Amino acid sequence: MAGQLKEVRNRIKSVQSTEQITKAMKMISAAKLRKAQDSIIQMRPYAKKLQEMLSNIVSNAEGGTNIKLAEERIIQKVLLIVITSDRGLCGGYNSNIVKLAKATIAEKYDAQFKKGNITIWNIGKKGWESMTRNGFKTDATYKDIFLHLNFENVQAAAQAAMKAFENKEFDAIEVVYSEFKNAATQRFVSEKFLPIPKVVNKAGNKKADFIFEPEKDALIAELMPKILNTQLYKSVLDANASEHGARMTAMDKASDNANELLKSLKISYNRARQAAITTELTEIVSGAAALQG
Repeated sequence: MAGQLKEVRNRIKSVQSTEQITKAMKMISAAKLRKAQDSIIQMRPYAKKLQEMLSNIVSNAEGGTNIKLAEERIIQKVLLIVITSDRGLCGGYNSNIVKLAKATIAEKYDAQFKKGNITIWNIGKKGWESMTRNGFKTDATYKDIFLHLNFENVQAAAQAAMKAFENKEFDAIEVVYSEFKNAATQRFVSEKFLPIPKVVNKAGNKKADFIFEPEKDALIAELMPKILNTQLYKSVLDANASEHGARMTAMDKASDNANELLKSLKISYNRARQAAITTELTEIVSGAAALQG
């Protein structure tokens, strides 16, 4: 009985230590989430309007305008930029992104995958580990971006992707990431990065009419890379905020579970202690009765 009590006491101490860790991690993630949330909320309207403008320009471009980054080609080689986190303990966040990447390959690019023409650029260590373990052709050049998250580092990745597309190393590039909604909700999406998607004009809708100054080709050549850099940076900021939100939610649930487990263990401990006391009293009474007899 004494051994059982000691075992329960050790488990209670262990769960209490775990609960302290999960509460601390929740507070840290909540503090980081506030900053990450402010960044993506400020960035999103600007990036959305730039993407809309870019798609309109490409859609309304005349045949004489040479836009390499909007060139539609027969898809033979594909690049997926998969954005995950560097650390775990954030629920199903990383596994859901990896699952979406695999589903995107299976649904859209199965033939290219069988030929070995699918390449994965990972931003975030967890995605790189998972995709490499599953036999995908991965590139770890940009996987440590979250260690020093800034526009310049993300811009380097975006420019490398654009250059690879222009050199026809890839015929299509997609970004797989988590779009931040709120602390408890993320939307896992796969978006086309290159070639630049065109706007489908519905019946009755007028085409956007732009006045270009300076001339169109010079303006497009200057603006297009900057807008694409911004689009990838927005995706990385979305993923960063989603990671902290997912971790905060996961640690909150873990703390609740630890609290419930503590209650159960304390009840078990009190029952075992009461049983031990009752047994000792019974032995004392029985011994006293035997002496009297």
